[in-house]
Amino acid sequence: MNPFVEGIQSLLDLSILLYMGVGLVLGFMVGAFPGITATMAVALAAGFTMTLEPVQGLAVLLTIYVAANFGDRVPSILINTPGTPASIATTLDGYPMAKQGRAGLALTISAIVSAVGILASLVLFSVAAVPIASFARDYFKSPELFALVVFGIAIMIGISSKSMLKGILAGLFGLMLGTVGTYQATADQRFTFGFLELVEGVNFIAVIIGLFGIAELFDQLLTHRASRTRPISSLGRWWPNGSELRQGGRATAVGGAVGLGVGLIPAAGGDIAGLIGWERARKVSKHPELFGKGSIEGVAAADTASSATLGGSLTTTMALGIPGDSVMAVMIGSMIIWGITPGPTLFSNRPELVVSIAGIMLIATLLSLALSLVRMKGMVKLLDVPQPYLWSGILIFCIIGTYATSNSLSTVITMLVFGVIGVLLKRMQVPAGPVVLGLLLGPLAEENLARTLAILPTRPFFEVVSPIAIALILLAVLSIVMPAVRAARKPRAQRASLEDSVLDTASIAQLAAARDELAAQPDLLTSTVRNPDDTMPRRRRRAKKENEK
Repeated sequence: MNPFVEGIQSLLDLSILLYMGVGLVLGFMVGAFPGITATMAVALAAGFTMTLEPVQGLAVLLTIYVAANFGDRVPSILINTPGTPASIATTLDGYPMAKQGRAGLALTISAIVSAVGILASLVLFSVAAVPIASFARDYFKSPELFALVVFGIAIMIGISSKSMLKGILAGLFGLMLGTVGTYQATADQRFTFGFLELVEGVNFIAVIIGLFGIAELFDQLLTHRASRTRPISSLGRWWPNGSELRQGGRATAVGGAVGLGVGLIPAAGGDIAGLIGWERARKVSKHPELFGKGSIEGVAAADTASSATLGGSLTTTMALGIPGDSVMAVMIGSMIIWGITPGPTLFSNRPELVVSIAGIMLIATLLSLALSLVRMKGMVKLLDVPQPYLWSGILIFCIIGTYATSNSLSTVITMLVFGVIGVLLKRMQVPAGPVVLGLLLGPLAEENLARTLAILPTRPFFEVVSPIAIALILLAVLSIVMPAVRAARKPRAQRASLEDSVLDTASIAQLAAARDELAAQPDLLTSTVRNPDDTMPRRRRRAKKENEK
């Protein structure tokens, strides 16, 4: 049967639609609650999907990934708090728009351009994934695969940490975790310390739930402070007119181009793409002075850029086996448990699964857009849920989901241990991404390095190690050295801010001025903006409407 037809047919099962519905609800809720990242949600859901068929499990995980990209804009716009890191740039203009009584307009524009960005990235995946996978299958042998893994880990180290030393230590810690267990080449046990639970290695699901879920939960428990800030309740007008749509057109195109490019860089992520897209759109705008004060162009550029990274991340994950971001690292771990190995061979061994993945992403995007365009009064109410109830639910599901992966209490203990380790890493500002990537890709790198070293004594060096492998190693070195040099040339205070590390000095100064100007306006409240009619008693509002009729 044709792989395309077979892949589409697998999505026609009613159970797939039901699983996507579950993922849609979970994704939106995850995005709407600040502090709960998509990585945490996908890692938690992975524990419950291990018993499902691969397409069913991917339907849940990928839909959460897409829906969280829509839901995280709600708190960014209404309470100036990013739902996930990918929506950091949305706060720059989304919240000022909400303070001006245009929250509904900001939410609608955000939903539309997010869908545009994801759909454009899926086109990129459809066009680029097969050629990249074919090239890798033909030219990537053991030396190239080792160099590719080193390049991927180096990129994540260079991007995810202000301190290069801390990023390197995180990557080395992940690689060290990857050596625990039985070495396949010799069947020797390493670093098991006599524990049978470690013979097969450290449980990947337990590690990622601990580092991204339990660690965040513990950190919020330790740093929680009661906040009086309330979500903006007056959403105002929802639908943009033709002028407003045209106004955001150029910014959408610029943000989309930035997002597609950044998405192909392993570990770059939507947070960096959103900030860069916002910056580039400001430079080409006819009204750059409005950015940071509630510009439609700013919202359009930031959300298009951050959303457009999804397809690029999917491309590097499926075509090369190198996760494009932390969510895709979790996805690779789940697929390996299902017996599926992402990489060049996936397109030749399971082409129908690739079609199903693209179809799931497409359907999830359309469903998320439809849900986003519904007036989200209920989503606003979710922001009022007390944090203790949320923490209790997360902890229970983390324990159940981790236990379900192996039916062993030792896995839950592993999760809690890495939760504590994750808190310590956060306090020391050591990134968790390189740890996960090192654990996931370390065994692959070790295996290919061993094969390369076994071949080298028997053949000339440049016959074994190709220019591709050398180029990847050089790029890996540059990806660590160049950020370190740039950071060393900046004042220490500027290195502490992601915004300061991405935007130029003029943009930072403009943002500061815009925020001061908005704060100085007495008619724009910092917590709740209401229409005059909202303050009337219900009877008076009803009487006014009847008189207007």
